Amino acid sequence: MRKIKITDITLKKLSQERGVSLLFREKTAIAACADSLGVDAVELSPIKSLREDTIIYKTIAQNVKKSTLAIPVGFCEEDVENAWECVREAVNPRLQVELPVSTVQMEYIYHVKADKMLSKIASLVKKSKELCADVEFSALDATRADEEFLISAAKEAEANGASMINLCDDAGISLPEEIAALVKKVKENVKIPVFVQVSNGIGMAIACAVSAVNAGADGLKCLMTEGDALSMSAIANAIKSRGADLKIEASLDNTKIYASIEEMLSKINHETYENKAVSEKNKILLDSDSTLTDVAAAAAILGYDLSDEDNGKVHKALSQVCEKKGSVGAKELEALIASYAMQAPSTYHIENYTTNCSNLTGSMSQVTLRQGDELLCGVSTGDGPIDSVFRAIEQSIGFHYELDDFQIQAVTDGKEALGSAIVRLRNNGKLYSGNGISTDIVAASIRAYINALNKIVFEEE
Repeated sequence: MRKIKITDITLKKLSQERGVSLLFREKTAIAACADSLGVDAVELSPIKSLREDTIIYKTIAQNVKKSTLAIPVGFCEEDVENAWECVREAVNPRLQVELPVSTVQMEYIYHVKADKMLSKIASLVKKSKELCADVEFSALDATRADEEFLISAAKEAEANGASMINLCDDAGISLPEEIAALVKKVKENVKIPVFVQVSNGIGMAIACAVSAVNAGADGLKCLMTEGDALSMSAIANAIKSRGADLKIEASLDNTKIYASIEEMLSKINHETYENKAVSEKNKILLDSDSTLTDVAAAAAILGYDLSDEDNGKVHKALSQVCEKKGSVGAKELEALIASYAMQAPSTYHIENYTTNCSNLTGSMSQVTLRQGDELLCGVSTGDGPIDSVFRAIEQSIGFHYELDDFQIQAVTDGKEALGSAIVRLRNNGKLYSGNGISTDIVAASIRAYINALNKIVFEEE
């Protein structure tokens, strides 16, 4: 039996196709799901925001225990080093050189002629090999390439250290026999493994995949979600049903595929997640007769796992508020949790901050924190003063936490009104809320963020 390697490209595809960026928890959920299903490799999306993606990908690299973790290296040697920094701590890291081999993409998208592209393939593969033992050359739009040039590109990649070749059907209109012929031709000219990334553009992904395998392909790339690529569940079923006849097998865990993918999808579906959260929050209404159990249940709906001590503190504060107000809803309860639960010593203190913004340019902020006797300074841009100061804080501490929620409202009347900010940070699946009050809404937001950050640090220590 010949073992076919399976690579999951779900994280890469969703990051490219979605109109909004995937959240930190969504990226980690996708990678963890793929790893648990027995795929041989998990592909990350190309780096967009160097600072943020480096932090996220390093976290994923530490959590992917069985599969190879692959990342595209970009178009220059500096990009190769940045990509390597993201995955170097992975159990099995891989660098991917992804470059087009069709005339239409080389000249009209990358503005590079064929001879220059061969040089680029050689230099990027060679640089990647210096850093990582496992290097993939992915021939983009391979099905529309001139056959001789494709073979030249594959040989060039192999000569400079590539450990595998991937053929992409970006056009999405190839027939099974055409894919098989292309695989056979490349296999005749290189000694390293050849993978195929087929398309489901005309509904023939599984047929193309089987034809590619019959022609000698060593691996396939697939999706856990619906899309224009090979479905993981489809290829798993095919191998399960006809693998003995085809004399192939794969390491996929068939018993876990459907349940695990369904669970993963529930975590990355923004609409379902948000609608359910809103519906549950609208049910929260506590008054002076509410018990400790009621408070704990309501806190759980909001995503908090309160200790008995913190639950008691929130219940006591709730009783005092209800004497004056009668009842509280989700927002008021969250403010109470932020103010009274999970209080921690102040590891970080705000020293000063500066922010500039206008309607003509983005915002830029500088934040200085104190940690003991050490001053930590961060500078960052953002989509407004709040976004830029949060990013500056992350830069100063050198770590990214997912911002699950941010709220701000006036707590007194008049133009000198106090603003109360609530920040919810998520770390390892757990929520930490922070509260800050100031006449300056930016200062209130910084205090709330640091309040939540100190809770995370205290619990980790």
